[in-house]
Amino acid sequence: MRTVVLDQPDDFEAWRDAARSLTVSRVQPGNVVWQVGSASDLFASNPIPHSSAGELCVPRDFIGLAKSVVCHRDPERFSILYALLHRLQSNRRVIDDRADPMVRRLDEMAKAVRRDVHKMRAFVRFREFDGRFVAWFEPDHHIVRMNAAFFISRFANMQWSILTPEISIHWNGETLSESGGATRTDAPSGDPIEDVWKTYYASIFNPARVKISAMTKEMPKKYWKNMPETALVPGLIAAAQAREAAMITQARQTATVGADGKVAWYALREEAIACKRCDLHKCATQMVFGEGPVDAEIMFVGEQPGDQEDQAGRPFVGPAGQVFDRALIAAGIDRAHTYVTNAVKHFKFEQRGKRRIHAKPNAGEIQTCHWWIDQERAIVTPKITVALGATAARSLFGKNMTVGPSRSTPLTLPGGGEAWVTVHPSYLLRIDDKAMAEVEYRRFVEDLTMIRKRLGGPEQ
Repeated sequence: MRTVVLDQPDDFEAWRDAARSLTVSRVQPGNVVWQVGSASDLFASNPIPHSSAGELCVPRDFIGLAKSVVCHRDPERFSILYALLHRLQSNRRVIDDRADPMVRRLDEMAKAVRRDVHKMRAFVRFREFDGRFVAWFEPDHHIVRMNAAFFISRFANMQWSILTPEISIHWNGETLSESGGATRTDAPSGDPIEDVWKTYYASIFNPARVKISAMTKEMPKKYWKNMPETALVPGLIAAAQAREAAMITQARQTATVGADGKVAWYALREEAIACKRCDLHKCATQMVFGEGPVDAEIMFVGEQPGDQEDQAGRPFVGPAGQVFDRALIAAGIDRAHTYVTNAVKHFKFEQRGKRRIHAKPNAGEIQTCHWWIDQERAIVTPKITVALGATAARSLFGKNMTVGPSRSTPLTLPGGGEAWVTVHPSYLLRIDDKAMAEVEYRRFVEDLTMIRKRLGGPEQ
């Protein structure tokens, strides 16, 4: 049994030299134990003569893979790398087989190391302390030495230190040095430059563009405490929502004494135009907000804009909108006196050639847009809110709703207010049987008529 002791957990050169000697000497992987620590000899027993580089050839991809994997924290990384090196002597193409369990495991280790390298480069924040700049970072793997060259080239004219729990590196403008691990309390907690940055960040912060799930995916919360701006985000979001709520309340109060009741609505729409809380904005032409009088007694909520709505920037102007308009007239409702909007504000679709085919919004997208619907209802305060289809019903009630059992009867919304559920006009367009389509259309008109009569007013 051979025992190999490496001085450092990320010492690729030492691992390479030992692995080369062992492979040339035909030592089987099962007969080697790899350790990290201090020892006077490289091998605890039976040293193996050093081999020349020409005695062993490996694919170039293996070298790059090994340099990354050695920095991983998995204690088995050295033995797995050596086992693959041993296999490469009889089959040089095994490294190209991504279905091979050993190759796949090493690939995953390398990817984890590369992600950690990126996180360190992205999330290290220097703070000035006694004439030099100091940063605290907690890597997942042994990447500090690997990353040193990046920080030297990026901050060559600065004197800096990066402190981590296991190792600290220091640059004096000319040479790099190392010291032992540190604690978070060894790093400064703030400086005047950081205060300036916080002020600037707060001034450009736009809560409509914040996506917390995306932030935590790209920047796990373990790094938030090192980032001065992240401490501001919860307060900025809460303050923005409080300002919007106060604005809406004030607008509703002033509207009762004859002031312009659309002030809050215009402000809300402008905020929604910049919304990037989900990914639907990336492909849609534009955000499609609701329209209609802000004192409307009826609010209709559809699913999402369609292809024509996406291009026009208005709700219910396509084929389903034409069916909707015709049914409103038949029920004695003037659309001009209603407020019409959608549960989701951007068009979700699948591209098929030149056509954009409607795709149903998922639960996350519906929930993300729910806030806009709540604010629209707070401004309009309709006597009746009508959910056109299951997606709209889910948005309003916060749970899965089936149209059939909920249809044609008044319901109470979770936050108060009367609601009705009926089919979406697009449902009528999808019925192939003409007789059945006519029956369902008449049922839709009957629902709308009951809603109009519920208000107690005459036909409009």
